[in-house]
Amino acid sequence: MNMEKETYKRLADAHAPRSPIGKNCLFAFLFGGGICTLAQGIREVWMSLGGMGEEDAGTLTCVTLILAAVVLTGLGWFDRIAKIAGAGTLVPITGFANAVVSPAIDSHAEGLILGVGAKIFTVAGPVLLYGTLAGSIYGVIYFLFSLF
Repeated sequence: MNMEKETYKRLADAHAPRSPIGKNCLFAFLFGGGICTLAQGIREVWMSLGGMGEEDAGTLTCVTLILAAVVLTGLGWFDRIAKIAGAGTLVPITGFANAVVSPAIDSHAEGLILGVGAKIFTVAGPVLLYGTLAGSIYGVIYFLFSLF
């Protein structure tokens, strides 16, 4: 069957399920905000009970959230939460931790070197690469404008 691209697009769009954009946005907002509110609570606990300053408490809060995301990913719960929360779990640091851990778990059977070591950054690698590149370009532009 030979089909034009436009005909195929119309056919595919007609049979694709509609996405509930309003509900997805609301859940992403609520879950993302909930994670950030939880993080603020954890930070306050580290500051009051741990007697830490703001910077140290912030760092330890990030580590705590990363650890929680790694444990939830390892137990298989992070994906279940993400199906409901959508982008709400991906925006904070928890989504990045999940993106690093998931390929490592999936490729564990292939061994530590050729499995985990080779595939751990398959999802997060491009983010690190292009984030670093964009930061470098921004830094050069900022430096050049500061000369004037």
